[in-house]
Formats: sequence, structure tokens, C-alpha cells
Amino acid sequence: MKVALHTRYGGPEVVSIGDIPKPELGEHDVLIRVRAGTVNRTDCGFRSAQYFISRLFSGLLRPKNPVLGCEFAGEVVEQIGRR
Repeated sequence: MKVALHTRYGGPEVVSIGDIPKPELGEHDVLIRVRAGTVNRTDCGFRSAQYFISRLFSGLLRPKNPVLGCEFAGEVVEQIGRR
């Protein structure tokens, strides 16, 4: 699965496109094939960690969650749980 990720804090140069394994679905989860995604202003704030307070949420020394982006458009391809 292709993602925009960052493994350290910094400017736009720390962002790269990489691969991660397909996530395992839990109860009541859906798998979405993303057709378009964004990296927005909030993602940029967490990436840069310019404000130290943001590190309390995203990790003190390096990002806890290296995947950027939370807005997307796509289609549901797999669903587990109640329908």
C-alpha cells in the first residue's frame, strides 16, 4: 500500500512515498481503496513539530504514526462485521 510518510521531524524534504503492509481488519472495520488523498495544513504542522506541544500528541523524538494524510476519497472494497 503506497503512503506519504515521515520517519523524523523536519521540512517537506522528510516526506517520502513508501509502502506499508495492508492493514488487518478488525471487527466493524472497512477497507477502502483510496483514489485521491491529501496532506493538509494539520499534517504539515505535525510533520514539522515547530510547536513543541504537538510532540505530546505525535511523539517526543520521532513520529509515533509516520503516515501522513487523513482526508481521502475512494470506495469500500472489504467490510467485516454488521452490514
